[in-house]
Amino acid sequence: MPRLSLIAVLVAATFALAQDSPLTINNGSNAVHVFPTRSVHAAAPLAAGALLYHGGPVMSTVNTYAIFWVPSQLQNGGSTSMSAAYQTIEKNVLADYPGHGLDNNNTQYYQGTTTKKYIQNSGKLASSYVDTNPYPASGCSDSATPGACITDTQLQAEIQRVMTLKGWTGGLSKMFLVFTSSGEGSCFDSTNAQCAYTYYCAYHGYFTNGSGQTVVYSNEPYGNTSNCQAPGTPSPNGNPVADAAATAATHELTEAITDPLLNAWYDASGNEIGDLCAYNYGGNTWDSTLANEMWNGRFYELQMEYDNHLAGCVQVGP
Repeated sequence: MPRLSLIAVLVAATFALAQDSPLTINNGSNAVHVFPTRSVHAAAPLAAGALLYHGGPVMSTVNTYAIFWVPSQLQNGGSTSMSAAYQTIEKNVLADYPGHGLDNNNTQYYQGTTTKKYIQNSGKLASSYVDTNPYPASGCSDSATPGACITDTQLQAEIQRVMTLKGWTGGLSKMFLVFTSSGEGSCFDSTNAQCAYTYYCAYHGYFTNGSGQTVVYSNEPYGNTSNCQAPGTPSPNGNPVADAAATAATHELTEAITDPLLNAWYDASGNEIGDLCAYNYGGNTWDSTLANEMWNGRFYELQMEYDNHLAGCVQVGP
């Protein structure tokens, strides 16, 4: 198939999904898939069954890049906050994810029909960077963080700026996760229709940069235990907001691996692998019942992911 025709098919498939699923936001030029807040998740369509393959690529292996965007103040003059411990927990979970239970579950999913290329349980945290560059002028207005809000367009600009600064390149073997400070919100665009903490807890998407590279990324707002975590969820790291952010990060990482361009693996209702298990952690068998995962000697409380083989949510793959 000619390159332009293939791109047209991929774009059409992405926008078709966006129209079918309340969890995929599409403004006609870009689309992202969100990790919904607890209230939005409760109102979303029920699972329609197994994840189905829609023809797009997967990330057979993925190296992650963490950007901690922590200027000295918010756009409204308020103080920013993101502790070193918070950053360490997010870096640890990204470093420990490859080679363990949730990533092993991904290995049943693939790209291609005649010749199938399966996802590999491999990758690493390739790099991280603390960016103290100021936030741009607030591009949106949300109720959760009034006067301190960035749009997806502004988020993409930050990712590209850091990529250029650090010499990072894109491609379907890399994912860039942007963690913002406490008090900083976001909305998909200036319509303020879908915003952090009221509609989503995080989201993933992709764009094509000026060099023609595909950039897979996620927006990771500061951890929120009220709207983005099930009531009574324990904190194995003694840092509830960081633990809440960690499960949002693995939710988006798992979904990006299995559906990076929003046209690979999702069910008949448009739910991705993480949506079907959102806020479902399963049993806590580690760290005196404070954790459900133990990776490289570190403990986490992370949502489960969907297993087509078992038709249910699991902590460890097939």
